[in-house]
Amino acid sequence: MKRTHRIALLGILTAAALILGWIESMIPFVPYVPGIKLGLGNITVVIALYKLGRSDALVLSISKVLLSTLLFGSFSGLLYSAAGAAASYLVMCLIYKVRHFSPIGVSAAGGAAHIIAQLFVAVLMTDTVQIWRFLPLLMAVGCFTGALTGFAALLLINKVKWRSF
Repeated sequence: MKRTHRIALLGILTAAALILGWIESMIPFVPYVPGIKLGLGNITVVIALYKLGRSDALVLSISKVLLSTLLFGSFSGLLYSAAGAAASYLVMCLIYKVRHFSPIGVSAAGGAAHIIAQLFVAVLMTDTVQIWRFLPLLMAVGCFTGALTGFAALLLINKVKWRSF
């Protein structure tokens, strides 16, 4: 893929991630369990990992966190998002390298890592160890939503004619 095509695709995926994040911010979830989200913007990171490679997926992940925070978030939100995105990216790259996992498994593992990192930040910021009691529920939700976003990414990876980019 030509360099200009890669940059254009990265821009399109970044815009898609922001739009998906904005849509997701309007979806109400369980109010008594903080942090439950679908992670729709991560569909684009999984696509970038499979179609553009690790370095472009990293650029997309960083761009998604920074731009989402500027548009929709706060400084504390940046800490949670950055920690979750970093952990998710690292785990997804490790799992992706194994090549025995589909985008569904890669994304589910990324969702689990995202949850652990965000809970760690929450414990550090609030000095409340009891936050870890949410781990089982949030891990189940993170793996499930990660698998869903991975499934969506797999469909797009297989159905979109990527060579036209």
